[in-house]
Amino acid sequence: VQLQASGGGLVQPGGSLGLSCAASGGIFRINAMGWYRQAPGKQRELVAAVSIVGSTNYADSVKGRFTISRDNARNTVYLIMDSLRPEDTAVYYCYAAVGLRNFWGRGTLVTVSS
Repeated sequence: VQLQASGGGLVQPGGSLGLSCAASGGIFRINAMGWYRQAPGKQRELVAAVSIVGSTNYADSVKGRFTISRDNARNTVYLIMDSLRPEDTAVYYCYAAVGLRNFWGRGTLVTVSS
């Protein structure tokens, strides 16, 4: 499974940004898809995930601000980030779960700064 992420960039606090991640190869075996992030000096943490049937879960820190969705026809997962805060600054990684293994996309940097 290969994952190609896009989006990210620089945004001011309170602003919005969107990420997308398209999967290819072995896509019929994908279960959950989602996003992790890693801020400088911190461990990678789960941001949001969506199951193949559309069930979602979010980190407490992003609930009410981030929205994850998935287009199974396009094999793509999206993350809409609203009301961004400086503490959301991190490299964001999309992933796809196949059985007990996660496949990862290249990280994309999100910087929230004035």
